[in-house]
Amino acid sequence: MCSAQVSKSDRSAGLNITPPWRVVAVSAMPAYRLHVQFRDGTSGIVDMTALVNGDSAGVFASLREPSVFEAVHIEFGAVTWPGEVDLAPDALYAAIKTRGGCVISAEGVAQ
Repeated sequence: MCSAQVSKSDRSAGLNITPPWRVVAVSAMPAYRLHVQFRDGTSGIVDMTALVNGDSAGVFASLREPSVFEAVHIEFGAVTWPGEVDLAPDALYAAIKTRGGCVISAEGVAQ
């Protein structure tokens, strides 16, 4: 994970250089679900079952292997897996902030 140094001048100016949708914690759960927590404390469950098991899974088909799905980690504030597979943190944040969780399919994040 990458962290940025904030200068005193940035803090005193009231600048927020880190968006609230940066992921700070993620853990794999059974049935292709994730628990995700964001910088501002927002957290929720992401259900990826439809995406991973769907006919149009594309690069996400690799996550069908439990050991690969469980290798989830954070890179630059985004949920990431080996092989440069990742999820857009801003879309996850919007869905979780609004509904407390989200379901992801080949069509995208269901809000």
